[in-house]
Amino acid sequence: MRDFTLSNVRILFATGITTETTLAIEDGQVAAIGNRAGHDSWDGNGLLALPGIIDLHGDAFERQLMPRPGVHFDTPLALLDSDRQLVANGITTAYHALTYSWEPGLRSRTAGRRFMDVLHSMHARLACDTRLHLRWETFNLDAEDEIAEWLANDRISLLAFNDHTPGMVREAARPDKLHKYVERSGIDSNEFSLLLDQVYERRTDVPAAIARLAAIAVTAGIPMASHDDETPEDRQHYAKMGCKISEFPKTEATAKTARDAGHDIVMGAPNVVRGGSHLSAVSAADMVARGLCTILTSDYYYPALAQAAFRLARDGVCDLTQSWKLISENPARAAGLDDRGTLELGKRADIVLVDDSVPQLPRIVATIVAGKPMIFGDVRLPEPISFRAAS
Repeated sequence: MRDFTLSNVRILFATGITTETTLAIEDGQVAAIGNRAGHDSWDGNGLLALPGIIDLHGDAFERQLMPRPGVHFDTPLALLDSDRQLVANGITTAYHALTYSWEPGLRSRTAGRRFMDVLHSMHARLACDTRLHLRWETFNLDAEDEIAEWLANDRISLLAFNDHTPGMVREAARPDKLHKYVERSGIDSNEFSLLLDQVYERRTDVPAAIARLAAIAVTAGIPMASHDDETPEDRQHYAKMGCKISEFPKTEATAKTARDAGHDIVMGAPNVVRGGSHLSAVSAADMVARGLCTILTSDYYYPALAQAAFRLARDGVCDLTQSWKLISENPARAAGLDDRGTLELGKRADIVLVDDSVPQLPRIVATIVAGKPMIFGDVRLPEPISFRAAS
């Protein structure tokens, strides 16, 4: 691995942004901060140097797998394309949020197992440190044994409890809602409705399955998230099982319950960038302002993470030091990643270089992942530089 010095950059620390200084990178880690000779030097030209972005929940990769209903592309190609999008948007650690459902098609068990196997086999080829966030649809009861095995064998980095089936039952009477599910399943509406009824008949078995898998995750040290908590009671229920992340709580009261317990609260960065939720849910920016959001995720749009942090600062919700923690330091802590999330001596050299000269549209110029540069813009490189295929 090549060592180098990144000079003439403004560095974001916990206490604020420094004036222009240098970062020495050795063996993929931050080795020194301040003047240090003896390495090839990149001139950062006054760019901002920020900790690499950690995305705990991103499912935009589904659009690379199936960009149009019924139009499928091979998983290796989809993962490579998603990987390029991730690093181009400053994301250095990504948790692909794979929905593992009883549904046929895109979110089926067959598709999920194939995705997991390909992700595992391609890990060394991907520029971003890419991990698996398994979004288990809790009515997918037949998958319990294999999920238990994956948890015990460290195949899953984050387990989320999704409970969309009751809502699907309520919506199935509306043709427009049912059509959405049918499109991604690959079966007709009558077949889907029959399958949905059969799955829902087993609803009394769901709570025990959740409890069993939660206990295995706790033993294995795998962080857990409850998705779309409806009420404070929902949050308390999952918290008792060791689930310390509340993803997209539906109400402010539910988020307050998580906050009061010292648990993390996840909201979507697209919500911030767009100025509100596309589903008319709570405003993520308002939740940040009230101390009811500790982590932002890309959800369905990778560019939103960096843009959301800068927008929160522009709008006066919080300064950039605090808003960037929502996409770096805080998700690292929640996921148990002690080696990243901040720019400190001895930590991974996961760095994003940003041109903030146009405040309304900050531009990512380069991303460095564990000391490896991914260049997109006008950073001046030392000569010579060589590129090699992954071994």
